[in-house]
Order: sequence, then structure tokens, then C-alpha cells
Amino acid sequence: MTTDFKHELVLPNEDLPFKLFLFEGKEGNYRRAKHWHRSIEIFLVLEGKLEFFIDNTSLPLTAPDFVIVNSNEIHSIEAPMPNTTIVVQIPVSCFAGYLEEDDYAVFSKGSEEENLKLVKLIVQMYRAYQEKGLAYELKVRSLFLELLYLLVTSFMKKEEDQGNIRQKRHLDKLSRITSYMKKNYNQDITLESVADLFGFSPTYLSRMFQRYANVSYKTYLLNLRTEYGLREMMNTEHSLNDVALNNGFPNSRAFAKAFSKRYGCLPSEYRHRMGRREGNPDPENKKSKKVLSTGQV
Repeated sequence: MTTDFKHELVLPNEDLPFKLFLFEGKEGNYRRAKHWHRSIEIFLVLEGKLEFFIDNTSLPLTAPDFVIVNSNEIHSIEAPMPNTTIVVQIPVSCFAGYLEEDDYAVFSKGSEEENLKLVKLIVQMYRAYQEKGLAYELKVRSLFLELLYLLVTSFMKKEEDQGNIRQKRHLDKLSRITSYMKKNYNQDITLESVADLFGFSPTYLSRMFQRYANVSYKTYLLNLRTEYGLREMMNTEHSLNDVALNNGFPNSRAFAKAFSKRYGCLPSEYRHRMGRREGNPDPENKKSKKVLSTGQV
């Protein structure tokens, strides 16, 4: 498994104050590299199984089971087989007022009864959202408030480990930087220019990436461009050269090199394989496969 950590930008559903969706690795043969984000994340496996790695600790999940990923907790996911998994991503701002300003919340599983309540609430939320019946927004929001209450009263405690607190503070800083990089990844954003923008020396920023994200600035930026390139490659009819240029690469050769290192094959091979797997007789019809849904990069 790759040792790269990637910051994930979590965007709420347009009509909800949080994000609710089916896990993108539902078809199996899926691997999500190490990454982190400020939002709290709950993975509820209803069918099949997943393997989570949180701070290098393996957490196998077999239906019906769930895991809570805390804010700025470095994690990765493997889904070798098909599965049905509901994901809830909750902005940390939803918990404002329940901790002191400089404190960090840690969520962990509760009693069997409390865990069952959480599972039922998430399933109800997802069904109501999918069915979109009369006033479904009110139903989903009311269930979400119940979920927040349950999390705060039965699953939340204050982080006491000073080492974890220091790491999360540094990852908070990196989150602001990587959010900027996500908005400008296709521009010429050098280590020096980004460091200057955020008031750091290039050496200090480079060390922050290496120490707290275990990846260099250059590798992070290449991975970011490659993932956005993958999204464009699979969801548009653009040529590979256009995809490369649109996502910050100087040419298609540079894109192919980064893509091969990241995914183990050439972009053309990946596009062809995914087109065939969808039963599409024309593998150049990129509309057949949607990848990396909003918020997953």
C-alpha cells in the first residue's frame, strides 16, 4: 500500500449540512490511499466487508459494522470485494459549542445498544434521502440532529493525548494549505510560492509535509493532479494530451509517468479497461464510467 497521505476536501450535499453517499469502492478491487480531512467520517458496512487502516492499525469491517474516523485522523481503505457501505461525513463545525475552543473531540464506539441506535439512524437517513418523499429534507435533517445528539452524548470525549493534539494542529495548518492547492492545482504553484503565501519558509513547509503527512510537497501535488486528471479522463471525451494540460502537467508523457506510478498502468490502458468492464463496446466512450465523485478527491 502506498505511503502517501492525501488531504480530502469534503463538500456537503447541496441540500444538507453534511455529506451522505454510498462508498465509491462498492464494486470492489478498490484501494484508497492514506489521507485525512477535518470532517468526522462514519463508514457503515451493510453488505460485504472493508479493511480500514487508521494510524497504521488494521480494522476489518464485516457487515453489519461501522467505524468512526476522527477529524484529521490519517486513514486508508481497502475494498477487495463488492460491498454496500453508507458514508456520512460531518463538518467539525456541527460540534461547535460542545468543547472548548482549543480542544479536539475524539469519537469512538459506544455500548451495543448505542451502536445499534447509530446504525438505525444512518440507514433511516439514507433511505429518506434516496426516496425523496414529501418534505424529505425535514426528515433527513431531524434524523441528522438525532445522530449529532447521540454522537455528542454517547460517543464523544475530549482528546487528552498531547502527541495527538500536536499532530492534529499541524494537520489543521496543512489542511488550509492543501485546500488552496486543490483550488489551484492546475496552476504553477511551487513550494516557494505556496510557502510565501502562507508565511512559511520553503524549508519549514517541506518539513511539515514530510513529518506530518509523510509525503513530499512535490509528490502530494503530483498525486492531486493525477487524481483530478483521472476524473476528467473518465468523465469526458477529452484527449489524454488535453487532460494532461488541463490538470497542470506540461504534456501527456508527464501525465502518463505520474499516472503509472500512482495506479500501476498507463492512462490509455486504464481508460480502455474501465470502458470494457462497464460493458461498453467502445472503450473511448468515457461517459460510461463516473469516478471520484464530488468530495472524494
